[in-house]
Amino acid sequence: MAQARVGSMKAECCSGHDATSILSRLHDRDSAAIVRMISMTRLQLLGMAAATALFATAGVHAEGDKAAGKKLIYTCAGCHGVPGYSNAYPQYPVPKIAGQNEQYIINALHGYQSGDRTHPTMGAQAQSLSDTDIQNVAAYLSSLAQ
Repeated sequence: MAQARVGSMKAECCSGHDATSILSRLHDRDSAAIVRMISMTRLQLLGMAAATALFATAGVHAEGDKAAGKKLIYTCAGCHGVPGYSNAYPQYPVPKIAGQNEQYIINALHGYQSGDRTHPTMGAQAQSLSDTDIQNVAAYLSSLAQ
């Protein structure tokens, strides 16, 4: 019975009216509430989309060959494998790369290749690597315990 009454109220309220005429009868506070609700829904959807994208890429890793990467990192260990090592010029601590995120290593080496990152030694090292070498190095280094 209640459903029939709701149905007849809908018919009385909305019959012969399009959405524009119904919305034009809303008070300002009602309109503002609807806008806030739509905005919140969009923000929630955006947040969910961003979280989904993050989780989808979190499991993605380079398709490198760890064994091949292990053979290539002998020069890396000269600086990055020495605890507490600092570069002579410019003076800064050399970052530890064992256990570093795979994609970070790939991006960093490509940055040195392109010149977006500048360091003479790293630029020279990166220039000597192919894309496959970079993926292999990243796969191996990221597999090491921190």
